[in-house]
Amino acid sequence: MTFHRPAPTLANRSAFYSDNKLIIGLFGANCSSGRAVTLLENRWTGGWRDSLRLAQMADDIGIDFMLPIGRWKGYGGVTDYQGATLETFTWASGLLASTRRITVFGTIHAPLYNPIMAAKMCVTADHVGEGRFGLNMVCGWNEGEFEMFGVTQRDHERRYEYAQDWMNVVLRAWSPEGEFDYAGTHLNLRGVRAKPKPWGDTRPVIMNAGASANGRAFAIRNCDAFFTTASRESVQETQAKVGEIKAEARALGRELEVYTVGVVTCRPSMKEAQDYHHYAAVERADWSAVDCIMAIKGLTPESMGQEAFEKRRAQYANGMGGVPIVGDPDHVADQLARLNESGLRGIALSMVNYAEELPYFAQEVLPRLEKRGIRVPVKG
Repeated sequence: MTFHRPAPTLANRSAFYSDNKLIIGLFGANCSSGRAVTLLENRWTGGWRDSLRLAQMADDIGIDFMLPIGRWKGYGGVTDYQGATLETFTWASGLLASTRRITVFGTIHAPLYNPIMAAKMCVTADHVGEGRFGLNMVCGWNEGEFEMFGVTQRDHERRYEYAQDWMNVVLRAWSPEGEFDYAGTHLNLRGVRAKPKPWGDTRPVIMNAGASANGRAFAIRNCDAFFTTASRESVQETQAKVGEIKAEARALGRELEVYTVGVVTCRPSMKEAQDYHHYAAVERADWSAVDCIMAIKGLTPESMGQEAFEKRRAQYANGMGGVPIVGDPDHVADQLARLNESGLRGIALSMVNYAEELPYFAQEVLPRLEKRGIRVPVKG
C-alpha cells in the first residue's frame, strides 16, 4: 500500500502529521545507554544498526517523532554513560531516508555552529525527509564539551542574546527572502545567500527545553514546541505550569505546544514492572556515572542538603530525570492519559532498551490509548 502524507505546512509539521491528541516520541536513542544510567548488559547501544531498526519499527507502529541528544563527551562512570554518540544531523538524515512518516529531529548547540551552516544542514535533512525534519536548538551547559571545541560559554543572559541572533539568521535563511545582510548584537553577516529553502515552502518545527526564566522566554518567543518538567505528584501542578506557558505565548500572539519527558517500564504486571525498574535503576544503576553527572552540575549535599541530594541522585539514575512511568499496560496508559489531560501535547519517552521494549508498548499500551480517543490507529 502506498503511503500518502499531506504537503507540509507549519500546522501539520507541528502536529507531526498526525491526528493524535497525545504525541509520542522516543528520546535519546542516538546515545550509548540511551537515557538509562545502568550497568545492565542489554542496555541500549546507540549504534547505527540499532537506531535504524528502532526508527523503522517506530515508523510502522505510528510513533510520531525521534528526538536525539546533542552529546559530545560522555559522563564517565563504569559504562562511560553516553560516551559513544551519533552526530544528530547525519543520524536524522539517515533515518529520514529510511522511513515514511515519522518526524526526526536534529539537536544543535547554537554556540558551536555558524547559523548559516546550521540552516543549510537543516534544509538538507528536511529535503531528505520531504518535510519531516525538526530542529531542537539548545544553548548548552556542559563546560567540558565547550572546552573540547575551544569555545567559551557565555554567561546565562548573554547566551540567550546570542541564541536570539542565531535564530533570527536561521529563520531569515529559511524564508523566501533573497540575499540579505544581518547586523545583530553578536552576529554581523553580509551578503547571505541560502538556497534551497526548506521543503514545501514552509519551515521545520522548532523545539527547545530551556529551564531557566531566560530559556523559557526564548522558547516562548521562537519555538513551536517547549519541553518542561511535569510534576511527579500532582496533575494540577502540571496543569498550572502548562497554562502559564501557553498564556505567556498567547500574550505574544503565539500558540505554543508543551511537551515533557518520561521513562517507561511496562510489563504484564505491576510487580514485574516495579521489580525490573528497581533492578535496572537501583540495584544495577551505574552510580559512579550518576555521581559524575551531579558533580558536573554542581549538585552536592552541601549545596542542596542531604535529603534533596539523595532524591535527585535517584532521579538521575532513572533515565537522567523525566517522569517515571512504571507499571502494567493499564497503569502506563492511565499515566499517559493523565499527562495529556494536564494540557501536555506530548511526551518523549526513553526505555532501557528501546527495540526490546517498544513492541510490547505498541501491542498493549497504544490500543488502550486509542480506546480513550487520544491516539488514532496507524493509517496506510
